[in-house]
Amino acid sequence: MVLGYLSTDTLLCWAPSRTLNDAESKIEASSTTPRTTSLRDVQMSTAMPIISYLTTHVWPGVELNPILEEDSIMPTPQPAATTEVVRSWIQALPAFELAGLERAVLATKSLTVATRLVVDWSGEFVGLRERAAQPERFGIEEAARACSLETTWQTDVWGEVEVRRLCWQ
Repeated sequence: MVLGYLSTDTLLCWAPSRTLNDAESKIEASSTTPRTTSLRDVQMSTAMPIISYLTTHVWPGVELNPILEEDSIMPTPQPAATTEVVRSWIQALPAFELAGLERAVLATKSLTVATRLVVDWSGEFVGLRERAAQPERFGIEEAARACSLETTWQTDVWGEVEVRRLCWQ
């Protein structure tokens, strides 16, 4: 079940690199904090350290690609070799790690972010973490930030709508 998320992974779903449309340009021009980077740039800078860690330490040599083409909303699958390596890794997980991975995938909609989280916090991967020598651990805050990047971006651009409940008496 969790392998299915690889082809629609939140972390690998990047906005097109085309320019802003007229409405967004007007908002950008009137904004008190103009943007200097695109959503795609922010998504890529967030994703690349996670992808690099996974393709270097967890699934060495695999190729993780963005799931959207520039002109399409239909996801493209990862290479067959990548899918097979990831499938084998998932099947080899002990029960508690598999359960943790499933919960993290469901919460983040991202197999890559969930894997990074499980590898960083499971006792099963202490040796891998020591070999990777990462100065900072990847935790819940980093996972949430990585998976809610687009929502945060859109809220910053368009604002937040306050929803109030009406009580009928």
